Amino acid sequence: MKERTLVIIKPDAINRAIVGEIIHRFEAKGLKIVGMKLSHISEKDLELHYAHHKGKKFFPGLIKYMRSAPSLLLVLEGKSVVNVVRKLAGPTYGVEAEAGTIRGDFSMSMQNTIIHASDSVAKVEEEINRFFKPNELFDYNRIDFDYIYSEEER
Repeated sequence: MKERTLVIIKPDAINRAIVGEIIHRFEAKGLKIVGMKLSHISEKDLELHYAHHKGKKFFPGLIKYMRSAPSLLLVLEGKSVVNVVRKLAGPTYGVEAEAGTIRGDFSMSMQNTIIHASDSVAKVEEEINRFFKPNELFDYNRIDFDYIYSEEER
């Protein structure tokens, strides 16, 4: 059965122009993009999203960092996609992440973690609904375009 998950490509990845590389890794793994948008996430949505960190010393800095530039929000679909994306992302702290993971290849800190990936199937629907309206998500089959176009149209 196919699952969906939320990925946020964070401001540090946007500023470093590594978005394409990150998306490529998800697509190369066989995951399907069913929603995508560039957004300056509102402070309200960030406070809801990171509510589990509220009251911690780093919380105000986290919100400020996430508002420093737009983020790219993705909804990915695939078999066991929550676990697959978590493995592709690597551990949160970049120094601990193995080479070959997104954080292992692009992050050296706990503050600039490159991406957010939903951590459980139970949270996915809530996270997706926070950032996407139903009409912003697409259900489609991948198409073999050689099959669609006639020989004359190619």
